[in-house]
Amino acid sequence: MTLPATRDHDPALEVLFHAIDTGALPWPRTGGALFLRARDGWPLHAAGRTGLVCEQTFKPAFDALQRSQLMVQADPVTDRFPLVLVLPPRQRDEARALFARAVSQCTDDGVVLACMQNDEGAKTGQSDLAKLAGPVSVLSKQHCRVFWTTALAIDETLRAEWRDLDAPRAIVDGRYTSRPGLFAWDRIDPASALLVKHLPADLAGRGADLGAGWGYLATEVFARAPKVTALDLYEAEARALDLARTNLAGEPRATFHWSDVGEGLPRRNYDFIVSNPPFHAHGRADRPDIGRRFITAAADALRPGGRLFLVANRHLPYESVLDARFGTTRTLAQAGGFKVVEAVRGK
Repeated sequence: MTLPATRDHDPALEVLFHAIDTGALPWPRTGGALFLRARDGWPLHAAGRTGLVCEQTFKPAFDALQRSQLMVQADPVTDRFPLVLVLPPRQRDEARALFARAVSQCTDDGVVLACMQNDEGAKTGQSDLAKLAGPVSVLSKQHCRVFWTTALAIDETLRAEWRDLDAPRAIVDGRYTSRPGLFAWDRIDPASALLVKHLPADLAGRGADLGAGWGYLATEVFARAPKVTALDLYEAEARALDLARTNLAGEPRATFHWSDVGEGLPRRNYDFIVSNPPFHAHGRADRPDIGRRFITAAADALRPGGRLFLVANRHLPYESVLDARFGTTRTLAQAGGFKVVEAVRGK
């Protein structure tokens, strides 16, 4: 089998399997393994990794796993496994909820195996798993720490407490619903607020929101532009898209798409598009290529004369692709380290 080329070097994924590759921890002979927040890469395709079930709600990662013909689903897996693999996120409440989920999905004599980069909270993650499930073993490599339970000794009180730490909840004085782990989950992102401030009231027709998150931009488009007839929300994280549905409940003009915008949009001839594109992948390093793909997708999907309204960090180098793909561009605002750009597709 020819493995797909991976876009990113993924140390946490590679080191996650280090304990298995070195023989410190065996792969289950029966029962398989569950991989929460799974990401594709060469370690998943080594000989003997039978019975692997992947769970992933982030569309680009889901698609990569599916292209590699791995068993993957976005809905929560309910079966229990003798081995549960986890790549915990940096946000602590979300990570603790994921640990609680992992021990719940593990058989009584099973193992929970996790890995984090040192600068992404590995020491804290190790401590949290030990608090929840008893003593852990540890190996370090590539500035990452892989740690696993040697025998589950679950603190049931702590598991119950942590289980719902990433549950949806009201934010911004009850105006919206969000949850830990999403981008700007507990506040209105200042970049999005700046974009909203400079959206024209004459927006009309069918539009799209690329990287819609939990729905803040979309709610403001509807509130400020009554001539908008439809708005398609594109979001790669299913957990965020579910909350956008909640925050726009009762809005018949909104349509929701679980989608990797970087692969292009299924619809053409939009009258306008708004976007606050992501610029990070798994780590903290800037990934301006993600924003450039958003801009390219927008240019392809707008009608001639259609407008893109984009907000981004001022230092991100988007001008070359904007100039190449649009007829005219202008900066509407610069404040707080951000820039708002209007780009009009040439006729």
